Amino acid sequence: MSEKGSIVEGKISGIRRFGAFVDLESGEKGLIHISNIASEYVKNVDDYLKVGQPIKAKVLGITKDGKVDLTLKGLDDSAVQPVTVHRKSASAHQKSESESEDTDFEKKLSKFMKDSEKKISEFRRARQKKTGKRGR
Repeated sequence: MSEKGSIVEGKISGIRRFGAFVDLESGEKGLIHISNIASEYVKNVDDYLKVGQPIKAKVLGITKDGKVDLTLKGLDDSAVQPVTVHRKSASAHQKSESESEDTDFEKKLSKFMKDSEKKISEFRRARQKKTGKRGR
């Protein structure tokens, strides 16, 4: 039986949107939740793990149904570094797409901030007119 904090080895047996199932060498079944695959944001489990891929993972605990809760985070020792956290190399198209998403987000955030400031300013002016006071 796997103990909390121990390093275990196994193979990826299935991939879902929420994480990856692992068949451990001990015969136990495990799950690596998507949030425990990498220290960065993981949008797609398939970008990091493949079915049949051997892995080393750290045991977080055992669930009520007997599955082993696993993580790939925090395995900074090169001896236990998972061979699993390999991203697909992004093509130039994917890079430019993510850069444009960043730019779009920045533009949307900037517009939101300007609109918010404008609305707050209008609210304050309306409140001052209503009460007849200026400032505190």
